[in-house]
Amino acid sequence: MGRYGVDEAVIPYNLNGESNWWHDINDSPLWQDRIFHILTALYGLVAVIALVQLVRIQFRVPEFGWTTQKVFHFLNFLVNGVRGLVFIFRRNVQDLHPEIVRHILLDMPSLVFFTTYALLVLFWAEIYYQARAESTDGLRPIFFTINVAVYSIQIAMWLVLWWKYIPVLVIISKMFFAGVSLFAALGFLLYGGRLFLMLQRFPVESKGRQNKLQEVGYVTVICSSCFLVRCIMMCFDAFDKAADLNVLNHPVLNFIYYLLVEILPSILVLFILRKLPPRRGITQYHPIH
Repeated sequence: MGRYGVDEAVIPYNLNGESNWWHDINDSPLWQDRIFHILTALYGLVAVIALVQLVRIQFRVPEFGWTTQKVFHFLNFLVNGVRGLVFIFRRNVQDLHPEIVRHILLDMPSLVFFTTYALLVLFWAEIYYQARAESTDGLRPIFFTINVAVYSIQIAMWLVLWWKYIPVLVIISKMFFAGVSLFAALGFLLYGGRLFLMLQRFPVESKGRQNKLQEVGYVTVICSSCFLVRCIMMCFDAFDKAADLNVLNHPVLNFIYYLLVEILPSILVLFILRKLPPRRGITQYHPIH
C-alpha cells in the first residue's frame, strides 16, 4: 500500500511500463490538495482585485449609486469568492448528499459568471444603439428576461433532480449550460464586433478612441473565447465520464478548465477595464470604461 492507502500496483502505466503522470496526479491526494489550493489562491486573488477596484470606484463616484461598473465588479468579487470557498472545502462538498447539492454549489457560480459578463454585452449594446440614435429602452428588459429564464430553467432542473435523480436530466442540464455559454459567446461577437467596427469608422482620430477600440477588441476576443471553451468542455462533460468536472479526482482537468474559462479571463478583463470613471462634473457618465 502507498502513503495514502492506494495500492501502488494499480497505478496506471503506459505501454512502455512508465507511470502515466496524468493519472498519477489525479490519483494522488497530495496533488489534489496542491492543485485545489492553487485554484483557491487564484480565485481569492481575483476576488480581492475586484473588491479593491469596487472600493476605488465607490470613493471616486459615490453619488452615482450602483452603476453597471460597480455591479460588474461586485459580481466578480462574489463569483470568485464563492469559487474559492467551494474549492477550499472541496472534500466536504464532495461528500454532500444528495448529489444535486454538489452540482448546485459548483454550477451556481457559473450562472452568476454568465450574468456578470452579460452586463458587458448589455453595456456595449446600449452604446451601439445610442450612437445610431436608436432607442435602448428594450435592452434592459431583454437582459433581465434572459437571465430570469436561464435561472428558472436551471433551478427547475435542480429541483427535479433533488426530488428524483435522473441521469438523463443531468446530461440535459449540462447541455443547457453549454447552450447558454454559446449564446454568451455569440453575444460578445455580435455586439463587440459591431461596436469595434463602428469605432473603426469613427472619423475623429484620438487617443481615447484608439484606447476604446483596443479595449473592445481585447475584451471581445477574451470573453467570446472563454465562453466558447466552456461550451465545448460542457459538451464533453455531459457525455464523457473521463471529462467530468464535478468530481474531486480530476484535479488536472479542473485546473485547466477553471483557469481557461474563469480565472484568466477575469484577470485580463479586470486589468483592461481598470480605468476609473470620470469625477462628478463631467456632463455624461458612462458606467464602464
